[in-house]
Amino acid sequence: MRIPDRLPQLTAKISLLIALASLSTFLMVRTYLGNPETIYKLGTVTDTVAKGPVEIENARWQLGSLQIYTQLVDEDQKKVTLENNVPGSVVVAVHLAITPLDGINRMSGGGFVCATELRDDRGNTWKNQDVATALGPASCSDDDHPMQQNKPNKLVKLYVVPASAVPHLVGIQVGSLDEYRRVLITF
Repeated sequence: MRIPDRLPQLTAKISLLIALASLSTFLMVRTYLGNPETIYKLGTVTDTVAKGPVEIENARWQLGSLQIYTQLVDEDQKKVTLENNVPGSVVVAVHLAITPLDGINRMSGGGFVCATELRDDRGNTWKNQDVATALGPASCSDDDHPMQQNKPNKLVKLYVVPASAVPHLVGIQVGSLDEYRRVLITF
């Protein structure tokens, strides 16, 4: 058999090999990249809502105001110390209204988790700090200020951020691992 007679067979075999390799790679990558848990763990925001309200895990979130402080005091007018409060940083207080809806399974005995993160337009995030201040309750499980179900409850989330990040702040994000959902509530 001459080479010109074998060329179509060889070309067909190479084409089939390339097609199968491409298909297997596509299926493997699609399964990994399309996995909602993987997308959630990467920190991807799935929804963006202006001010709210937005419901996530049987709680309704409504964004209020944002205030910047260099120092905070508690209800006894004593200075409050926050983690990571270094020179050049400020305290950002975000006022929220959270309404625990029917279906929240832990309204008493420690409350429910309502952790948030402050986000800027560069993708940086800061975790909230649950510290008692004169501004109001900072935690959903505050025994001194128990939350009422199906009613808006005022809450203040506190974040320590570099002063240079303040003009770039865009909102807070709330997540649900059960729903693989992360919502950015913008100011």
